[in-house]
Amino acid sequence: MASQQLPTGSEKEKAVKELVEALTEDLDNEQFLPDDRTLALEKLKIYTRDPRNANALYTEEGIHMVLRHAYDSSSTKTSHAAMRVLANAMLLVPLTRKIFVEKKFAPRACQKLEGEDFDGEFLNSRVLLISTYDPNLDLDDLLDNWNLADRIIDNLARHAKKMDSKQVNGNPMQDMALIETLKLVFNVTHHRPEKASLFTPAIPHLAALLFKDDVSRTAPLNPPVGFIINGFLNLDISEPKSQEFIHPEEDPEKVVVRLIAILDAAIRTTPDNELDASVSPLIGLIKTIHEHAPDSSKSLIRVKLLPTDEDRKDVLGKGDNLSAKLLKNYNNALAPNTRNMIQHLFFDLSEKDASKFVENVGYGLASGFLFQNNIPVPASISGENDEATSSKKPVNPITGQFIKDEKPVDMPEMTEEEKEREAERLFVLFERLKATGVVDIQNPVEAAVREGRYRELKEDEVEEIE
Repeated sequence: MASQQLPTGSEKEKAVKELVEALTEDLDNEQFLPDDRTLALEKLKIYTRDPRNANALYTEEGIHMVLRHAYDSSSTKTSHAAMRVLANAMLLVPLTRKIFVEKKFAPRACQKLEGEDFDGEFLNSRVLLISTYDPNLDLDDLLDNWNLADRIIDNLARHAKKMDSKQVNGNPMQDMALIETLKLVFNVTHHRPEKASLFTPAIPHLAALLFKDDVSRTAPLNPPVGFIINGFLNLDISEPKSQEFIHPEEDPEKVVVRLIAILDAAIRTTPDNELDASVSPLIGLIKTIHEHAPDSSKSLIRVKLLPTDEDRKDVLGKGDNLSAKLLKNYNNALAPNTRNMIQHLFFDLSEKDASKFVENVGYGLASGFLFQNNIPVPASISGENDEATSSKKPVNPITGQFIKDEKPVDMPEMTEEEKEREAERLFVLFERLKATGVVDIQNPVEAAVREGRYRELKEDEVEEIE
């Protein structure tokens, strides 16, 4: 079929109609041998990849025919061939999702998640996934009466078991099935957050699957890794049972270390315009884990993510380690979600203490977050809390750099004209700041007049107005 030119226009319309009619007749009066029936469905799939001039399929009768071949056939080959037609149709033409739901085939797809091979898992998961975008799908019924959560968890367990047993499987459908199952976890828990606790038993399998492959240094969030991370997002990992899985007794930091390793690679390799879609969920997951983690894991996360003394030899965010890479994206205008998530992560790592936050990232970075979230500026910024830092190396509170490591700025001496322009600019800025009422500040010019440091310009210092 691939080497033959596909029909177009009215010719395609006629071919699709003939296939739909023959396959419909075949339901009650066999028209095909088993292999021929499968071939006819495969041909229909190819013809209808583009829904134009394929109207015969995209009717209630046409889709119902495909549904019956998919879920009534005793032949696995025929069933899977029909499900491929169905999955494509549901993806391309939203009306077909409504037919799938109204004909009550969602419970059938749910049932077939159990005991299927990877092809079947992939196809049924995809069909159910697409059906979640139909507002009439009764997810509560699938979860309460058709064990949807249990069947999904069983499939995740199967994938984790194959990984743990080191089974080598060259079947490309294995990863594809896993990806569709992970997508289904996310969508179901997103649409029914009140029932997300049904998926808590999936957490150990999700955690295990993080170790399915080594962390890629070039594409660390490529499937299935990104989807594994998304699988955690709607689950309540604060529950004691969840904590046992995230921080297993035999190695409490294992999962945390893996997530940080993925983040380290991802923050270096992901383009700015993709950060929000791929890296932001990972940062959010680490933030949530830190919030509920035992002290040992919290300490590890802080050590891995907060700036070190080595970082403070330069302005924070200028280095090459993970902390610097995160701070470099702290104000990334091209990734607002990532930017926001990084800011909240560092505030949490600072125990939600404004003074520690400024100490960790520098006032230059911290100030915007503090003002935006109506958090008072800590007294230590204005030098009122020097005792707490007297035993540490002096740090520039704006940049976070050790003062002793600051390099003098090599700039040419300002001319008198430049000084005058700068003074005028500062005068205006001080007046504007004073007018806001945010701070009680005195214009330096006023202070100079009062203290007798103000002088009139000499006649030869005044320029003529042209």
